Amino acid sequence: MSRIRFTTLGTGTVALNGERSCAGYLYEADDVRLLLDCGSGITRRLAELGVAWPAITHVAFTHFHIDHHGDFPTLVFAWKYGQLPPRSAPLDIIGPVGTRALIERLAAAYGDWLLIPGFPVTIREIAPAEAIQLTGSVRISAFKVPHTEESVAYSIEHGGRRVVYTGDTGPDDALGDWARACSLLVCECSLPAAMAIKEHLTPEQCAALAARAQPKHVVLSHFYPPVERVDIHATMAAQYDGPVTLSRDGWYIDLEDE
Repeated sequence: MSRIRFTTLGTGTVALNGERSCAGYLYEADDVRLLLDCGSGITRRLAELGVAWPAITHVAFTHFHIDHHGDFPTLVFAWKYGQLPPRSAPLDIIGPVGTRALIERLAAAYGDWLLIPGFPVTIREIAPAEAIQLTGSVRISAFKVPHTEESVAYSIEHGGRRVVYTGDTGPDDALGDWARACSLLVCECSLPAAMAIKEHLTPEQCAALAARAQPKHVVLSHFYPPVERVDIHATMAAQYDGPVTLSRDGWYIDLEDE
């Protein structure tokens, strides 16, 4: 029996907060160390939490807002110059269509080392409804969500367990259907109902998503400060009776194979 560990490295937004970094999550199973998004503050969190950041095998971006990729150049620079010996293991970068162009734009600003850092780099663009086998035992698939033109959610499957990470999203019944009965639903919870916008979720909309998807456990994240002033647990309980965790930077959960 193998273990899946999911760690919430960054649970905040661009509303700068000393307790919450921008978006970043780590999925670990067998020989996969998958970093989901890499917003500002994630490299510090990796070091602060004692995570074996040199061992990260894959990085997947949900979309191209800077609070989801801002620390990626720093991470590549650390792999090249911040460890002895420098990284030699290959890195797989996964993201929606346009990811290669994003990395090329970043390389034009920072230098060719971002694309040619001294170790093999593969960029794989994933279309909605497409799946990629990361290793023999871990598979990732994507689902289009309403946030930006390119935004996707991810599902990672291993050993009978399925983790769904919404990325940034607005309300979408189809997302709930796609996530149905997953082991862990990691869901953005950005704003209170009084500040609702179509590109993000309120606690009420998170509750409706959870009620439709019926996951075994909901983990909420991506909090703007105003949403933390409402009773999120009570709002969730009105529509969903499963366990709900309001994540913080450094929280983790271990899932065993079924």
